[in-house]
Amino acid sequence: MLEFMFNTEVGDDVFGEDPTVNELQAEAAEMFGMEAGLFCPSGTMTNQIAIKVHTQPGDEVICEAGAHIHYYEGGGIAFNSGASTKPIDGIRGVFSSEQLLESLRPQNVHFPRTSLVCIENTCNRGGGKIFPFDEILRIREVCDRNGLKLHLDGARLFNAMVEGDRKPKDFGRTFDSISICLSKGLGAPVGSLLLGKKDFIHRALRVRKVLGGGMRQGGYMAAAGLFALRNNVERLVKDHQVAKMIGKQLSEVEYVQSVLEVETNIVVFELKPNVHCNEFLSYLGSKEILAFEVGPQRIRFVFHLSLPEDSQTRITQVLKDYSSSDS
Repeated sequence: MLEFMFNTEVGDDVFGEDPTVNELQAEAAEMFGMEAGLFCPSGTMTNQIAIKVHTQPGDEVICEAGAHIHYYEGGGIAFNSGASTKPIDGIRGVFSSEQLLESLRPQNVHFPRTSLVCIENTCNRGGGKIFPFDEILRIREVCDRNGLKLHLDGARLFNAMVEGDRKPKDFGRTFDSISICLSKGLGAPVGSLLLGKKDFIHRALRVRKVLGGGMRQGGYMAAAGLFALRNNVERLVKDHQVAKMIGKQLSEVEYVQSVLEVETNIVVFELKPNVHCNEFLSYLGSKEILAFEVGPQRIRFVFHLSLPEDSQTRITQVLKDYSSSDS
């Protein structure tokens, strides 16, 4: 990837003249069957741009309670768009079309205007839960009947796709806009793409400028994204395999209360009440295993291509050693 980055051709993307950025945007749009794409520094930015374009100040955005746009983006919806969120209490980041229907506001001046629905796939706080595509289609129908736009925070969308039979164009046909992350499991150092219709991306370009997301020789970063899309998608299965095996081991040790079912590359588990979470994390850190707390007694592991080949063996032994210690 680094060699590909160093040898790429660059220009000035603020003027639309960086050939590698243009190639990445066009290739990703074609992959998903969408009209255009926009390269941005982060997934938070692509999400926030999409929300800004789809909404007006005073509008309401519906999402699941643990969704990244609601939970982890610093109140950006209020700050950037002047909109509010109405969270749905789903299961591991997944909500149903029936729950969406129940959440819709009446057409009444006392209430904010619901204009946008957002789905996260896979669901970070849900432990990498895949959002079922059949339910997505039913949610799409609700949106169509009620004049709502539908945005996909596809931070780990490729993780979801390699576990199922859905292709990028299935998602492109279903959503008004899609954000896909090129870092995380795909291994690029930085960058996300926002995909949609040409007029949507034209408006998104203006918002990116306002947010300070314009880059000059962005082609060096875009090259990493191109390499990731072309070489690192299918290998995500390896991360899933390791995650599932570590999840199984965690379910068998005496100091773990429960483990969320592992579907992709994220493992979320809960320690028993008598185990001190910070001490456990310090123990892992002393063995060069980095993780963090995502809730009371809840810890998250994420598996990715930068981990060494022997990571599964090492983690297995470290977890066993803790199990046999006096801690």
